[in-house]
Amino acid sequence: MMKKLALIPACLLILGACEMAPEGTIALREPESPFIAFNIWVQVGSQDDPAGREGIAALTANLLSDGSTTADSYDAILEKLYPMASGYGYNVDKEMTAFTGRIHRDNLDAYYELFRNHLLAPAFKEEDFERVKSQTMNFLERTRRYGRDEELSKELLFSMAYAGTPYEHPEEGYVESVRSITLDDVKDFYSQYYVRNNIVVGIGGGYPAGFIARVREDFNTLPEGVVPVVAPPEPRMPEGIEVLIVEKPTDATPISIGFPITLLRGDSDFYGMMAMNSWFGEHRNSFSNLYQVIRETRGMNYGDYSYIEAYPLGYTTQVPRVNCSRRHQLFEIWIRPISMTAPGNLHDRTLFATRAALRELRDIVDNGMTEETLATTQQFLRNYTINWGSTISRRLAYAVDDAFYGIGGDGFLGSIRPGLEALSLAGVNEAIGTHLQYDNMYIVLITRDAEAMKAKLLNGVATPITYAGEKSAEHMAEDELIAGFPIPVTEDKITIIGINDVFERGQ
Repeated sequence: MMKKLALIPACLLILGACEMAPEGTIALREPESPFIAFNIWVQVGSQDDPAGREGIAALTANLLSDGSTTADSYDAILEKLYPMASGYGYNVDKEMTAFTGRIHRDNLDAYYELFRNHLLAPAFKEEDFERVKSQTMNFLERTRRYGRDEELSKELLFSMAYAGTPYEHPEEGYVESVRSITLDDVKDFYSQYYVRNNIVVGIGGGYPAGFIARVREDFNTLPEGVVPVVAPPEPRMPEGIEVLIVEKPTDATPISIGFPITLLRGDSDFYGMMAMNSWFGEHRNSFSNLYQVIRETRGMNYGDYSYIEAYPLGYTTQVPRVNCSRRHQLFEIWIRPISMTAPGNLHDRTLFATRAALRELRDIVDNGMTEETLATTQQFLRNYTINWGSTISRRLAYAVDDAFYGIGGDGFLGSIRPGLEALSLAGVNEAIGTHLQYDNMYIVLITRDAEAMKAKLLNGVATPITYAGEKSAEHMAEDELIAGFPIPVTEDKITIIGINDVFERGQ
C-alpha cells in the first residue's frame, strides 16, 4: 500500500451512525456519547527520517505535543488543561504519526483551541526543544539500555530483520543521530511533512454538527507540500538461524525470535492466522499454548507470546496497540525475561525456554491446528475482541488504521466475528503452511557472559532445568526432549555486541 488520501468514510455498522465527511477526514459519529475524540493522522513516521537524523520524526512530534504554542507557553497549556481533567498525546511508528486527545463536550471549545494550536501554531522555542531533546537523550543512553530489556530485545529483532531498510532504526533514533539534530532541523521536518495534503483529520463521538468540517478547514490553512513516497521495506529472510547476543550484566534474559512474513491486515489469510496466533501465543493471555508450556507448566517467567503484527510497548497494554500500521510485518515470539534461579544456570534456562518455543513452532507448522483447538479459539476471540474497541478513542484509532490498510465496509472491528465464523480447519492450516516456517530465524538474547552463551549454542549440548519440587515422569520425559531440541547455528551466524554499543549509531 502506498500513502494516500483518497479515504473511505469510516463507518462500523456495529456502532451505528456514520456521517459523510469532507475529503481528508474520518468521521465516527456516536451522537449519544458525551465525549469527543481526536485522532490527527500525519502520514509520516520513522521511515521518513533522513540518514544521520534518525529519530527526527519522533522528536518533532514530541516537541509539538510537549512544547509551547504561539498563543501559550507550555506551562500555561498545562494550567489550562488541568481543570478540564484532560490532555493530549502522540504516537510515532514506522509509517504513522498520530496526535490524539479526548474531551467532554462541555469543554470542547476551550480544549480544541489548545489541541489545534499545538499542531498548527507551534512556537518552536529553544528552551522547549532543549528540554525535549534532553529527555530523549536520557532515554536513549540510559532508559532504553538499562530500563526494560524485554522491549530492547524486540527492537533489536526488528533492526536485524529490516537491516538496510527504512524500518531498521528504532522510532526514537540512535544516540549519535539525535544528538546531532537541531531546532532548525525540526522546523524543516515540520515544514516538509506537516502539510495539509499529508494530514488526515479523525473525529469521533458526540461532536456537534459541522464540527469536523470546522477542524478540516483549520488544518487546510497549512500549505500544501510535495511529500516523498517511501517504498515498502524489503527485509531479508534469515539464512538458517542468526543470533544476536547483547552482553549485559543481568540475572534475567529476554528472548525475541522472529522472521519476515508477507501477511497484512485485510489479506484473505488474516483471520486464519489471527486464530492460529491467538491459540499459539495470544498477548498476555494464559489461554495460549506458549504461555501454558513455558510459564504455566514450568513457571519459568512472566509470559510468552507471539505476534503477526507489530506490537510495540506490549508491556503497557492488554489489548492490541493502535496506529502502528505497517506495510510489512514480522512473525514474532516474545519470551519475557528468564531469570537465573541458581548460580550458573541462566544460560541453560534461557536456552531451554528458547528451545521450548522453537519446538512448539515446529509443531504448529508441521501439524497445524485441530478442530478442537480452532473451535475453542474462535469462541475465545469472539468474546475477547469485543474489548479491542472499548472506548471511542480506540474505535476511532481503528478507523484510522482501516484507512491505512484500505479496509472498507464494516471496518476491521466489525469484520472480526464474521471473519472468524467463516474459517475452516483446512483453510487455517493452509494459511499456517503459507506464512510460517521454522528453518530460518532471527534470535536476540540479552545476557551476561555472552561468549559463554555463544559457546553453549555452538556445542549444541542439552540444557535441562531443575525444579524445587518433584515432577511427573511424563513431564520430565518432555523436558528431556525440549532440553535437547536442536538450535542449528554456526559461528559466523552469531554476533556479540556490548550494551553500551546498542543503537549508538547507524550502520
